[in-house]
Amino acid sequence: MTQDRGRKGPVEHGFPHLPTVRASITALFRRLSADGILAYDTSFAPADAAFDAGDDLHLGAQRVAAATVRALRLPDARMVVSFREMQQAATVELAAGPEYFVEVNDRFRTHRRDLAAALAHEVTHVLLHRLDLRFPGTVENEILTDTAATYLGAGWLLLDAYREDALTHQRFGYLTPEEFGYVLAKRAALFGEDPATWFTSPQAYEAYVRGRARAERDHRQAPLTAAGGSARRRYAKARRAGAGPAGAGPADGSAYRFEQDASGAGLRVSFPCPVCAQRLRVPVCGRLRARCGLCGTVLDCTT
Repeated sequence: MTQDRGRKGPVEHGFPHLPTVRASITALFRRLSADGILAYDTSFAPADAAFDAGDDLHLGAQRVAAATVRALRLPDARMVVSFREMQQAATVELAAGPEYFVEVNDRFRTHRRDLAAALAHEVTHVLLHRLDLRFPGTVENEILTDTAATYLGAGWLLLDAYREDALTHQRFGYLTPEEFGYVLAKRAALFGEDPATWFTSPQAYEAYVRGRARAERDHRQAPLTAAGGSARRRYAKARRAGAGPAGAGPADGSAYRFEQDASGAGLRVSFPCPVCAQRLRVPVCGRLRARCGLCGTVLDCTT
C-alpha cells in the first residue's frame, strides 16, 4: 500500500480540523501509553535536517532519512530514498520492512531545505503502520499522521516548510499552519521545550504563536480552576441548566457536559483533559483534583 501527501492551492488557515487533531492525540496516548509518549523526549535536531547544495544528493538524503528514523524511534527500519517527477511531495511503500522505499519529488534535488519535512511525514506513516494505528478515512488518517509526526518530535519540520508571501504559497501536510502550531505547543508544554528558535520561516513562527495561544486556552477551560471569569460564569449557567431533571449541556459549544449520576449521587461533569483530550468525568462538588487515567495529568478543578 502506498501512502502519499501534499496539498495544492491556497493556504488554509485557522483550526478546521481540531476535533480530529485532538482525537489523534488521544489515540497516540492510548496506543503508546503515557510512558511511551514520554520516550519521545528529544525532538528532531535542526542540525540533522541540514542538507545543502554541497552535499552528495543520495548520501545526504539517506543521512536525513536515517536521522528521521532515529527521531521517531524506528532503529530497525531502513529508508531507501529515490527521486522522481511526481505531483505529490513524497510517497512511501508500506510493507513488512525492515526496508521501506520512499520516493520524493524531483524538486527536492534543489529545494533541499524541505526534504526533512517530507521525510518526517513518510517515516511517521511507517511508524503508524507498525503500530497498527489508523483512522478510517483518508483525510482523517493523513491528519493523524501529521499530528503524530508533530507530537512525537519531528513534525515541526512540516510547519517550518510553510511559507507564504507575495511570491510563494507553500505548505506541507493536511493540517493548517495554526494546527501544526497547536500540536507543537502541546508537545512543548509536555516536555518543557521552546521550539521558537528552530524556525527558519517567519510565517511558521507566527503560525506557531497563534497555535500556542489556542492550545493555552485548553488549560483555561472550565471546570479547570485556571478558567477565567467569563468562562466560570458560562460554566455556572450551564451547571444550573444541567441540574434540571433531564440535565443539559451548554448551548455555547463548550467542551464540558453535565449529566445526572445514574446512581442518584448527584450531578457529574465531563470535560476533555487539556493534555491528551481524553474525557474525564467527575462529581460536581466544588474544588477537587482529578487525575487523567490516560496521560496521568493531575488537574485542579472547581466543579
